[in-house]
Amino acid sequence: MKPFLTLIRARNLVLVVLSQALVQACLLAAGVNWAKVLEPGFLALTFSTVCIAAAGYIINDYYDVKIDAINKPERLLVGRIIRRRRAMFAHLILSFVGVAVGTLLMVRVGLINLGAVLLLWGYSARLKKLLLIGNIAIALLSASMLLVVAVYNDMLNKTTLGYALFAFLISLIREIIKDIEDMKGDATFDCRTLPIVVGMRGAKYVLYPLIAIFQAVLIAAILHPSTPLIFDIYMLLLVLAPSIWMVVKLVRADRKADFSYLSNLNKLIMLMGILSMLWV
Repeated sequence: MKPFLTLIRARNLVLVVLSQALVQACLLAAGVNWAKVLEPGFLALTFSTVCIAAAGYIINDYYDVKIDAINKPERLLVGRIIRRRRAMFAHLILSFVGVAVGTLLMVRVGLINLGAVLLLWGYSARLKKLLLIGNIAIALLSASMLLVVAVYNDMLNKTTLGYALFAFLISLIREIIKDIEDMKGDATFDCRTLPIVVGMRGAKYVLYPLIAIFQAVLIAAILHPSTPLIFDIYMLLLVLAPSIWMVVKLVRADRKADFSYLSNLNKLIMLMGILSMLWV
């Protein structure tokens, strides 16, 4: 059981559940209404999203066996602990359940889920090896994870779009950092990721303006007259300040361990940003 939970990134799935719950309770309700999280329809929506995300992690590891044997040999599961055939079967079942449940809830949700399944498959099989295309695909999927809740509730608003933009930018930044971290294995199998094409320094020059745009979005949210003071202080100390520290560390980064640290810092910023929904 433990290898399977590791394969589907159970901790990341908890973050998916938390993100959608906060959108449902905080962004699409008057005040903070946790009762909306317990609605059967929303629970089914979150279940479908978790199934698709888990399926995406499985298919990614399925295609990355050889690359992961170089980049992350200690975390290699598919083909070593879990048979490839079983991994593919689990992927297909989870994908089907995710799309089916989403379609039963609403056709639009089903189409979004189907698009996510196809994009995750394409990313794992081909797109992740192409210059920036795979990075953008994952960033779009991160944003759609929040937007699908608004689509289900038919309540797409500016606040939800703002958080979707936040998710897109921070995910794009992290994906590029991860590509730098995994350069060795990716280069061995002829991947054309950003750091392989332009080098580590060139990838950093792409990251700097992306982080600057991300920070500009944060500052715009902090300075918006409609946001409460507690939200502004929270974002300033727990999201904007760590993003500035990320730039400082990025300037000095030149080893795999440095980029692993930056990737984890990025995840922390993502978590803090998501939790800020409590104060909107």
